Amino acid sequence: MTFFSAWRDGIRRVNSAPAILAGVWLLTLMVSLPLTLALRAMLEQHLGASLAAETAASGVNYDWMQEFGAQATGLGATFTPTIIGFGAVLDNLSAFLDNTHRPIVIVGAAGVYIVLWIFLGGGIIDGYARDRATRAHGFFAASGVFFFRFLRLAVVMAIVYGLLFGYLHPWLFDRLYPRMTRDLTVERTAFFVRVGLYVVFGLALAAGNMMFDYAKVRAVVEDRRSALGAIVAALRFIRRNAGAAVMLYLTNFALFVLVLAMYAGAALAIGGIGWTMWIAFAIGQVYVLARLWVKLIFWASETALFQGRLAHAGYVAAPKPTWPESPSAEAIGRA
Repeated sequence: MTFFSAWRDGIRRVNSAPAILAGVWLLTLMVSLPLTLALRAMLEQHLGASLAAETAASGVNYDWMQEFGAQATGLGATFTPTIIGFGAVLDNLSAFLDNTHRPIVIVGAAGVYIVLWIFLGGGIIDGYARDRATRAHGFFAASGVFFFRFLRLAVVMAIVYGLLFGYLHPWLFDRLYPRMTRDLTVERTAFFVRVGLYVVFGLALAAGNMMFDYAKVRAVVEDRRSALGAIVAALRFIRRNAGAAVMLYLTNFALFVLVLAMYAGAALAIGGIGWTMWIAFAIGQVYVLARLWVKLIFWASETALFQGRLAHAGYVAAPKPTWPESPSAEAIGRA
């Protein structure tokens, strides 16, 4: 199987299981909703019945936002002009690349979100590997089977990403970058040097992400219980199929960039002032849905590539199918 065939097959598998996409979108909404309501209460208390409340309801009051941000702490400190429209994407990207610390409440919510993804990840990959409907019982059974295995894998992931952000990032940007730009007199050159270091750091992150993705795929498809064994097997598969694996990853990443570009164009065209804020909000939710769709395509296409290159199509070793998910039940249903 070529990487392009795996990519197309991954898109087909994701689109044929819309319930998974709807479920992860609902999960994202439910995790962010408490933070949204808490921030709403802070804004309502600060605005009260002031004139600033009227201007804030009809548009963006930057002076008031700066006033609010100056006295806000915790979650309230995140309410800045950068959270409006596509600015939120750029702000998150900047914080990610520059290793900027977020308020503890945001970190806590992100931690809950990650744990929920760890739980659902096994069921999602299992569903895409089987390439057929498994119903809620089969989905959550697979999620439960692989949860603790993925949790052990997450410990290794935390160590690897901790090393990247704790050692590689400071070495690149706090040590190497100042040395490389010490004698530069052209700001543009310094900018390109920093961009080059971002690329180096991004490649390291992408390599780790691809390795752990295939570790999850091999853990599910081959019923592997050892996190280290799944990682070693993933590295072996990537080494033997480097061209297809890298091209597939780059194709999925290009799809992600396309989604970002489309959202940026739509957000800039709408603006988000006055009544158009509701349109901007709707476009933002479409973007979240599209971003999750791309994330699922990463997993589905990597699963398809692995099954096409190493395992026979549709092969999943575990969990063992039970009624009504067993082949015999499907045979009766077709009779």
